[in-house]
Amino acid sequence: MSSDGGARAEADEPTSFVLQPPKAPEPVPGNPYATPTQVVPPQPAAAVATATDPGAGRLIAGRYRLIAKLGHGGMGTVWRAKDETVDREVAVKEPRVPEHLPERERANAFERMRREARAAARLDHPAVVGVHDVAVVDDRPWIVMELVRGRSLGDALQEGTLPAREAARIGLEVLGALEAAHAAGILHRDVKPDNVLLGRHGRVVLTDFGIAQIEGETSLTDTGGFVGSPEYIAPERVLGQRPGPAGDLWSLGVVLYAATEGVSPFRRSNTPATLQSVLNATPAPPMSARGPLAEAINGLLHKDPARRPDAAQVRALLEAAANPPAEPPTQAAQADRAPGGRGGGRDVRLGRPAWAGLAAAVVAAAVTACLVVADPFAGPLPEGWKVRQEKDLAASLAVPDGYQRTVPDRQTDQGHWVTYTDWSGSIWIGLTLDRKAEDTGSAIAGSAAAEMYDDDSKFKDSGNYNLDMPENPDTDPKVTTYRGKKAAENTVVYDTDDTENPRPRELRMFYYRTSGGDMYKLTVSYPGKGDFTDRGREVARTAIANLDIDGT
Repeated sequence: MSSDGGARAEADEPTSFVLQPPKAPEPVPGNPYATPTQVVPPQPAAAVATATDPGAGRLIAGRYRLIAKLGHGGMGTVWRAKDETVDREVAVKEPRVPEHLPERERANAFERMRREARAAARLDHPAVVGVHDVAVVDDRPWIVMELVRGRSLGDALQEGTLPAREAARIGLEVLGALEAAHAAGILHRDVKPDNVLLGRHGRVVLTDFGIAQIEGETSLTDTGGFVGSPEYIAPERVLGQRPGPAGDLWSLGVVLYAATEGVSPFRRSNTPATLQSVLNATPAPPMSARGPLAEAINGLLHKDPARRPDAAQVRALLEAAANPPAEPPTQAAQADRAPGGRGGGRDVRLGRPAWAGLAAAVVAAAVTACLVVADPFAGPLPEGWKVRQEKDLAASLAVPDGYQRTVPDRQTDQGHWVTYTDWSGSIWIGLTLDRKAEDTGSAIAGSAAAEMYDDDSKFKDSGNYNLDMPENPDTDPKVTTYRGKKAAENTVVYDTDDTENPRPRELRMFYYRTSGGDMYKLTVSYPGKGDFTDRGREVARTAIANLDIDGT
């Protein structure tokens, strides 16, 4: 039960987290995710609690005094309240249904809230929010539940990704809640970061059973609506097939991917595109999650539910990721004793400082050797990269292994270009060649720098470079060299012009004009903020450094 009140993404809404305004100070002792400068409500939609909240001070069912709003959504408002009978604070979920809805849909909404309470109340697990009471006021059910002091995983991910061990620990707690629900014949159907609360003392709580499906009960469906959060819904549910426990496990896999990689693998700018991505897109392999955690994520994201690991297999993998084997202790080095040597023939042992100095010397020697024998400009390719020979472009391009290659359709496009894109679509590398012999309109600039500045003017004049780019992005053009010859680079920082969900992006562009007049442009595009930014910059540096143009 979340403080979004059961809000669901509409068909034309972006399926992404949104930043919240600063919260009022309120320390939360014992919660590693809270900071002294924030109030950490159960959900990212939480409002700043004030004494002026309409309805504050109202007494519900003769015992629950409403204090302040914690959050609200399309179907309800969550209040911090005081149970005056037993003198404790609780969370109270107020049903909020638009008056214009037909009576049948209003009745469905109220029944869904009753079902939410029944589903959670049937579960006895520390990772499931506790339900104390259902108070009926004017035929509307108010759900009274424990007040979890903390914030959602969705809020935590606003500030960055989680370490693999912590993500695995949280995943284990959510898995335990799901196992308890499935054993009771309940499917959650809306597992997502916003419904995972990070409480005090390391507690993890799965909330919002508002759309749970209880075995043996009649299904509720909103007319024209899509129940659930699109980017976390399993493919079989998108296809209208009968869901099972594997659907909740799929959602857990998406949550773990987002928690470690910093991006939701199926999120797109609107609900239809997101659902299409769930059905057809293959996410990029996890980069931050490795070993058992990566194995769990990859297994859970199989499109076919029959191929996903079951809960027991997932638990074993997450336990291995959360509790990796301890590294073997440092062994003392023992030197051979010299016969008759001084010191009574005692062993010579190297302590940690000596080992550190020895290791530093070995590393320094290795680095020095590398600088001597390697190309001083490009250096050796990182692990997992490959050189791709592009004959049509008369060049070789270094790209990460697994990136997807796209070239022109010769029936419709006579240009010379190639792109390589990672599976998530977040990072792409493009190389284009404008041949002097084909430049009948004298479109090629006289030099790489001129081409770069011409592009810079295009940015400012046209406001769009076929990259969803708004007007006047920030640019950083500079003259450089390529193998001792003049070249140029430009870095462009902008927000996409998607009105629903603008995203920060960066472009690194490298320009080189050959002695024969051909113009090369290497472009690398990647997110301007988030976990993929450093990776994108690394890809750009490596791709530019290892560009090999034939004949230069």
